[in-house]
Amino acid sequence: MNRPALLLISAILGAPALIWSQAPSTADPASLKFEVASLKPSAGGNLGGIRPAPGGERYVANNASLRLMLMVAYRLKRDQIIGGPGWADTDTYDMNAKAERPSSVDDLHTMLKNLLTERFSLKLHRETRESSVYAMTVDKNGPKLEPHQADNAGQPWIDQTESKPFHPTMTAKFVTMDYFAFRLSQVLDRPAIDRTGLKGGYDFVLNYTRELPPNIPAGASLNGQPIDVSGPNIFEAMRQQLGLRLDAQKGPVEILVIDHAEKPAAN
Repeated sequence: MNRPALLLISAILGAPALIWSQAPSTADPASLKFEVASLKPSAGGNLGGIRPAPGGERYVANNASLRLMLMVAYRLKRDQIIGGPGWADTDTYDMNAKAERPSSVDDLHTMLKNLLTERFSLKLHRETRESSVYAMTVDKNGPKLEPHQADNAGQPWIDQTESKPFHPTMTAKFVTMDYFAFRLSQVLDRPAIDRTGLKGGYDFVLNYTRELPPNIPAGASLNGQPIDVSGPNIFEAMRQQLGLRLDAQKGPVEILVIDHAEKPAAN
């Protein structure tokens, strides 16, 4: 199969360092809000980022656009969020939001959605469209994943590093398969959908080789050294190291449409 080139993602979507032992709230989702929240235009500078802080009480953003914050809040790829004004991509914001108490990852994401809706006067609707996806399934020989040993607690985390250019390592701790599919979607050319049927959180390490971008020819050098692109690509590495498959097919893809947005008032 001809594999599309993998896309490079910046470290903007840091996996949630949250305590998943908290049970999701049974309250009305509309009532889940941060106790205090600051949202203001950023001064620019470094590449933007948004992530929960350890402990499950705080969400922070630095130099993040509205579209980026929506990507994280709804766990979608950039091209799954359509519509909205041009400034949704160009204007950036700093955010510091604190919950009243430690909360589940689901509740914190609901709080983030509600905060963005309120501060940006958002009107959104969802659509489901048939599109190209990668279905993540268990390989015929079974999964090669280690269940997380903690019974009632843990901090879900996927740390991505590169020991050398084009050789990423994803180190996962207490990660569910649906969250893993979301993170894979950010480095693939199409969304990944979890169809493994695996429940619970897992610890694993994935080493793979990224393909060269189209503008870098084979045999190119970096800092005077030939670029090494040996080793398995992400599809091969998934099968060999994790016992999981990524198969290209058609499937339902969620689309978030921004019908209306306003710049937030100063606070």
